[in-house]
Amino acid sequence: MTTEFTHFDTDGQAHMVDVGAKTETARRAVATGRIRMQPETLAMIRSGNAKKGDVLGIARIAAIQGSKRTSELIPLCHPIPLTRVAVEFSIDETASAIDCAVTAETVGRTGVEMEALTAASVALLTIYDMAKAVDRGMVIESVRLLEKEGGKSGHWIAAD
Repeated sequence: MTTEFTHFDTDGQAHMVDVGAKTETARRAVATGRIRMQPETLAMIRSGNAKKGDVLGIARIAAIQGSKRTSELIPLCHPIPLTRVAVEFSIDETASAIDCAVTAETVGRTGVEMEALTAASVALLTIYDMAKAVDRGMVIESVRLLEKEGGKSGHWIAAD
């Protein structure tokens, strides 16, 4: 890891990092997040009886779509050709929550951390949007990078 921000030039002006000289390598990133809700809301989502339909199915598609549009949302991200985006949901009945894990992959000159993080965020926001009519108090939390690999910096895993 570097000790300086890479998106600023020597004059302190924002710029897109030049990745032209980097080697193309297989790159992978895993991001996760969670949305907490009322138990009744979770039961509706789990049963598939939500008024808007299959909440998790729609959230999965939204996550994939969001990952592909990351460079349109985050100003200095490079548009990259994704080779795979996988979205998994797990239900935590005890905490009345849904966890989302996204794995994004590419072969390229820059990593896919932002694509994985964007996908997880969009999935959770979609769940919120689809269930807000019955539970406006849902809480989206703990969106974070768990792992990344590929490129010069190699393999990184979150400490906790």
